Amino acid sequence: MRTARQLTTAAALAVTSAGLCAAPATAAAAGPAGGLQVSPATVTPGTSVTVRTTACGVDGTATGDASAVGAGTFALAPGARAKGASGRFKVPSSAQPGTYEIVARCGGSGGREVAGDLSVTLTSTASARAEQPVPVPVHPKGHVKTGVGGALGPDPVKTAAGVAVLAVAAAGGTWLLHRRARGDRI
Repeated sequence: MRTARQLTTAAALAVTSAGLCAAPATAAAAGPAGGLQVSPATVTPGTSVTVRTTACGVDGTATGDASAVGAGTFALAPGARAKGASGRFKVPSSAQPGTYEIVARCGGSGGREVAGDLSVTLTSTASARAEQPVPVPVHPKGHVKTGVGGALGPDPVKTAAGVAVLAVAAAGGTWLLHRRARGDRI
């Protein structure tokens, strides 16, 4: 019983270590040399995206599929400067935020399929920082319409007349109170 457990554990460790040893080679093969390079990888709706791959050979062609993001199919053709095929598509303005898989299928007899990820956001962090306006202090001006007071309105002549009426009333009331305190009859 103990020997069976040891053999099972040893086999599991061998499979795990073989998988770990093979992982770097697989990751290297799926990199830009054999995969699909999406540039820019993070975009906002309405942005044009360039897709490149060398998986189809130096003079190979491919058909791209961006229907996951709503852009449909597009062609990848050999470039004059770059080795491999490249193509472009535009992310629709109706695209929702998320990560989408973009696929390219090589033309010819191979029909190899490669994929890359495209991330759609509502705001680009780089452009949001670059286009952010400098805040300008705003000072309030004008009158607040609260429904309280303001019977005379904002006219300075009417305001001065109201202040004069209040001053005369205060002076008259003070004079009457003074006479009353002295005992004078009105």
